Amino acid sequence: MISTLLVANRGEIACRIFRTCGELGIRTVAVHSDADENALHARVADTAVRLPGATPTDTYLRGDLIVKAALAAGADAVHPGYGFLSENPEFARAVLDAGLVWIGPPPEAIEAMASKTRAKELMGIAPLGEVTEADLPVLVKAAAGGGGRGMRIVRRLEELGAALEGARAEAASAFGDGEVFVEPYIEQGRHVEVQILADTHGTVRPLGTRDCSLQRRHQKVIEEAPAPGLTSELTEELYTLAVRAARSVSYVGAGTVEFLVADGRAHFLEMNTRLQVEHPVTEAVFGLDLVAEQIRVAEGHALPADPPRAEGHSVEARLYAEDPARDWAPQTGTLHRLAVPAGVRLDTGYTDGDEIGVHYDPMLAKVVAHAPTRAEALRKLAGALERATLHGPVTNRDLLVRSLRHPEFADGRMDTGFYDRHLTELTASAPDPYAPLAAALADAHGRSRFGGWRNLTSQPQVKRYEMGGEEHEVHYRHTRRGLAADGVRVVHADARLVVLEVDGVQRRFEIARYGDRIHVNATALTALPRFPDPTAQLAPGSLLAPMPGTVVRVAEDLTEGVSVAAGQPLIWLEAMKMQHQIAAPAAGTLSALHVKPGQQVEPGMLLAVVEPG
Repeated sequence: MISTLLVANRGEIACRIFRTCGELGIRTVAVHSDADENALHARVADTAVRLPGATPTDTYLRGDLIVKAALAAGADAVHPGYGFLSENPEFARAVLDAGLVWIGPPPEAIEAMASKTRAKELMGIAPLGEVTEADLPVLVKAAAGGGGRGMRIVRRLEELGAALEGARAEAASAFGDGEVFVEPYIEQGRHVEVQILADTHGTVRPLGTRDCSLQRRHQKVIEEAPAPGLTSELTEELYTLAVRAARSVSYVGAGTVEFLVADGRAHFLEMNTRLQVEHPVTEAVFGLDLVAEQIRVAEGHALPADPPRAEGHSVEARLYAEDPARDWAPQTGTLHRLAVPAGVRLDTGYTDGDEIGVHYDPMLAKVVAHAPTRAEALRKLAGALERATLHGPVTNRDLLVRSLRHPEFADGRMDTGFYDRHLTELTASAPDPYAPLAAALADAHGRSRFGGWRNLTSQPQVKRYEMGGEEHEVHYRHTRRGLAADGVRVVHADARLVVLEVDGVQRRFEIARYGDRIHVNATALTALPRFPDPTAQLAPGSLLAPMPGTVVRVAEDLTEGVSVAAGQPLIWLEAMKMQHQIAAPAAGTLSALHVKPGQQVEPGMLLAVVEPG
């Protein structure tokens, strides 16, 4: 029996595994980088071990240090979570060679499926060789790893070289393996997968389907179980193919077989030899704990003779610290408050007051709803996200709510191109027009208690806020009856709550302030000085860092004075294991270049200037 388990991972998945270990009575060991010393997963484990001598971005790829940590902490088992070394056969062998229990499939099974090219060969599928115009569009894809890293869509042959180079660099950074391959890109397919669970006694059991079609940058955003709208024949075909893939490598434990479904046909993508991020929707539908099942299988137990029965429908949304309207730019800063209403599941690696840094994936949490029907599950999750308290950096919360309520998604007509078609409408700014006034009245509450009113009508007070990328100016007055504003009746105003009567209807605004950042219900504002600084001007064509990160590349022969074309990539930033291109906004001349490879940058930092013309 396993008594102490080390999780070779961080963040949300480490906390989620620790939760199950606590329920099973298993002691827990966390590992952490220097950047993660105060991270939640390091705090909630029974024991935490610092991994020395590595940078924050590669600490969790150091299998040798992790095995030493397990032995030093007295662990007798290792769970890899997902990402990092979870699909690395050499790490699995090192764990086993150290006399520890590996919570995962045999290294040989990982090795067979870890490379997507070898996995396709096992399933009788050959990747594309030399790409021609007739093959387009194609997808460049990392042979190792997942999560959308190391993937590029190519629609023109002249783009292929840069796509291969970028995908190799991103894959090497994220997985330590820069191998990539090319396959046909199916424009309007659905991403459907089958959860499997296999024991050491010969049982391989499919545990339903999941649909993960809503993706950004090939990384899943909303997942659900079961996949809606599949015929019974197609479902059985998916089960058969998934079981065949598992048996072909003598699989043991939890795994996922992924497909693209188009025109009623299933196209094999890959097999993930680990727990998936979206596993909670399967747990909700089948009423089981997949981490507990992984542990029992690793201890040698057989799966129950009677398969669990699926009930209802479950939907999961990934809450990211990112700005979908700005090319999904990751966000950093203090997460002051994260809370969701009762009735939904919250899996997270953060708690109030934690810092969201630049080194790791920007996912804050997974929010999961379960209900008797799909429509009820969608409504439940959208409502919970809408009412969630999120104080801190910009998130994709509004995008998630609008996606769950979009007619195309609600009708089950989505595919992997959903955001390509609908991102603009889903990110259209719709902030509450009364939020700035509520913020101003809350801020003015303290002064109103000191008799700021006058017998004679005075000039209104003025405050300015940035909201939704636009500046808003609001006016209010101090009167003998309290605070007042045109067009509304101020029913109540204090530092935390403002109640306004608008057209006879009372509206409540909950206020939270953190420096110049103000949250009014679900709307975030920034307080601005009353009089703008006239010297705060940037030259036309200034390129600013959209996020914190590291400059990993500058375009070849890019020096001051050279001519650049509109849209020409000039600088590549890496943030949270993803690369982001900074392109010339217009044709012109590079008049200034302020960065070089390896340099750390902060949001708003001036990178370069392109003079138009």
